[in-house]
Amino acid sequence: MLYRMITAARLGGFFAAHAIWSVSTGETLVPMLAYTTEHGEQRMERHVGQELGASVEAARARLRANAMDANDAALLFDGRITLGAAKLDAIVIEHRAFFSPRSEMILAVPYTPATSGRFRVHRPKLMLWQGCEDFDQSAVLNAFFEGVDSHAEGVKVWNAALDESK
Repeated sequence: MLYRMITAARLGGFFAAHAIWSVSTGETLVPMLAYTTEHGEQRMERHVGQELGASVEAARARLRANAMDANDAALLFDGRITLGAAKLDAIVIEHRAFFSPRSEMILAVPYTPATSGRFRVHRPKLMLWQGCEDFDQSAVLNAFFEGVDSHAEGVKVWNAALDESK
């Protein structure tokens, strides 16, 4: 069981690094739905639409229904989170391991946008850990960072911009 959420976390980490690489230049992040097939192939769909919120909801509906017939999946989109009194831009990553359909992990990677004059990446925040009692949280989070490290360009940007003060 643990292996599947680890696969989802690693997938989410890889595409989170890709997303950080994209937003580091001020680019708008198009919602991405990444997933693995029963044969271990990685696939990714971009959800482009007239309105960002509608694109995220369309991708979220596909994720919830597992319309891709995936084993594991991660939905990534640009959002905002609240930490204390601060509202921060963040890449939000919703992870699923479909063998355990009630299990859900949501991570957010806060960042300071390039438009501020200095792009920064802050520590990922665990926003939701639901139905995951059978999983080793530490091993799953380590897998997320393994995924980040496996994206050759994204990890360079991530590490160069890392600011763990937030």
